[in-house]
Amino acid sequence: MSTAQGLHLEVTDLVAGYVPDVPILRGMHLQVHTGEIVTVLGPNGAGKSTLIKAIAGLVPAQSGAIRVRGDNILGLPTHRLVGAGVAYVPQVDNIFTRLSVQENLEIGGMAAPRELPQRIAEMYALFPDLARLRQLAAGKLSGGQRQMVAVARALMARPHLIMLDEPSAGLSPKLTEMVFQKLLEVRALGVTVLVVEQNAKAALAISDRGYVLAEGQQRFTGTARELLSSPEVGELYLGTRTRLAA
Repeated sequence: MSTAQGLHLEVTDLVAGYVPDVPILRGMHLQVHTGEIVTVLGPNGAGKSTLIKAIAGLVPAQSGAIRVRGDNILGLPTHRLVGAGVAYVPQVDNIFTRLSVQENLEIGGMAAPRELPQRIAEMYALFPDLARLRQLAAGKLSGGQRQMVAVARALMARPHLIMLDEPSAGLSPKLTEMVFQKLLEVRALGVTVLVVEQNAKAALAISDRGYVLAEGQQRFTGTARELLSSPEVGELYLGTRTRLAA
């Protein structure tokens, strides 16, 4: 695991929700340092996806601050996040199923057309399976391969921060491991990673730190090792009765 450098993403006192005056997040705090992989965990309805969508500008925030490299992006339109170096990979509808793998990547790199061939070559080097399947319609790929397309397309814009909402949803244990191992390679490229996940054990295995949410607030935070070995976290918030790691 890399050593964190400076403060990259900071969420402070965030109150947000889909309906005015009905907040799902109630004063959320979160910090991600440059070079980290940080995972947000918690039971269904805890506010995990709401948090990442609020950072991405998809859920209205009533108050608080969201700072990326010191700049407050609260209220910034989602389409302007790319220019700010932030990429977001949603849980569903994260690829164009009727378009080929190559076409999906080309769309991701439209902001810098002159760099397109180089960026696509870099993505195929990072995801060799996609190079082999470049002409295939993305909708015909396996679940794990679709996630690779979604991540690669997000990386085409050269973000310094990538956020992923439930990247292992619907995947087998083997494909889940493959996706998370690829996130380690993404981090090695100099990209900071924030993940929202239900699969606590798999996500924390590649993370530096984690946050556990409940009822829209931070309940626990610590290193990945601390959270994996905490009986209290496992029993109260992650749906286990024994420790997550032996």
